[in-house]
Amino acid sequence: MTDTSDTPDTLIVNARLVNEGREADGDLRISQGRISEIGTGLSAGAGDTVIDAGGRRLLPGMIDDQVHFREPGLEHKADIATESGAAVAGGLTSFMDMPNTSPPTLDRNALENKYARAAGRARGNYGFYFGASNDNLDNVRTLDPRAAPGVKVFMGASTGNMLVDDPDTLDGIFRETPVPIITHCEDTPMIDAELARYREKYGDDIPARCHPDIRSREACIKSTRLALALAKRHGTRLHVLHISTADELALFERGPLVDADGVRKRITAETCVHFLRFERDDYDRLGHLIKCNPAIKDASDRAALLRAIADDVIDVLATDHAPHTLEEKQHPYVRAPSGLPLVQFALNAALECVHEGHFDTARVVQKFAHAPAQLFDVKERGFLREGYWADLVLVEDAPFTVRREQVLSKCGWSPFEGTTFRSRIASTWVNGVLAWDGERLVGEPQGRRLEFDR
Repeated sequence: MTDTSDTPDTLIVNARLVNEGREADGDLRISQGRISEIGTGLSAGAGDTVIDAGGRRLLPGMIDDQVHFREPGLEHKADIATESGAAVAGGLTSFMDMPNTSPPTLDRNALENKYARAAGRARGNYGFYFGASNDNLDNVRTLDPRAAPGVKVFMGASTGNMLVDDPDTLDGIFRETPVPIITHCEDTPMIDAELARYREKYGDDIPARCHPDIRSREACIKSTRLALALAKRHGTRLHVLHISTADELALFERGPLVDADGVRKRITAETCVHFLRFERDDYDRLGHLIKCNPAIKDASDRAALLRAIADDVIDVLATDHAPHTLEEKQHPYVRAPSGLPLVQFALNAALECVHEGHFDTARVVQKFAHAPAQLFDVKERGFLREGYWADLVLVEDAPFTVRREQVLSKCGWSPFEGTTFRSRIASTWVNGVLAWDGERLVGEPQGRRLEFDR
């Protein structure tokens, strides 16, 4: 990590600053890793690096609150170094990684092992979730609130020891967890019954197009209703991940994450970029490459989710980046793993929704940077504010087509290959240091451990 204590300032001039619901022309100065000044007509000092943004948009770095970087235990698919590099190339300067690794993150030693692995290797700033299981409630209730962004509860099918299906344990987790609970909501018995029915018809080689029928909307709705009922019973701060159906949206309140009086929602909802870009017909073209849990569903669900972002029903936008090798994805349905590599082109995909007129850039920044910082109490990140860490993304409207050779994720492929996006990431700074120059990763990893201001 670069020592920024005695480095010259960087002055970005003639930028279109996008922050806290508005866009404005201005300049921004970086000093010692932080945003030291925001204004107009700022003057460069001797030795300063001056960057003329030329009217391009300058955003706070995105905070991805849902990634699977596969370390430890599954490094043949991905690792912290490779995936954080892909994220930074995509304008995602901070990430929060899921606990279903091998071993799973179910105790304090496993959690701190992940932080140790990231130190000096992560190109973005990092936080790691604590996992819940049927038998680690004591570890959950004694978790240091500053040690993790939240506790992940798989209320649907998952790997290893991480499916929480014991009613008493679930009740205890929602009652006693000292940090936000984040949930994967799908009802396992319903999924298992549908899978058995489809296997009777097709054997192991079920058509990919059937995935949203096996992992059905009904399974999502039933599990989400249970999570909301538990949260309301205990006053839990609950964040429901990767909403994939129009039906679930009716269960959540419309309105800003934090209101004018500073009161924050207790129950929040999130969707992911792939639910905004793909729909059922895409299974015929992409097959298992877009197989994920919960499943990508119908065009009507995609349209409803886009409206829900614009209408403040969805609070957070994330990726659920979950890479697998191409070889693994070629297996028949029952063995083809679920998950997509997404971090490198997620912001491009979100900005494509802006070009299509669904919402503006400020809304992307709200859902993909501000809201994760607010929801998880991330200290001094997620906004363009003086004194905050200088995690920044410069975006330019210049079309490019995604090619496989551009992919930085270790898995080596992207579901967006062949897609032409109308915006590209021109530069990314992490903690005030240039980390992506528009063409390649630059310098040494600059990521720091995220601090949670609790």
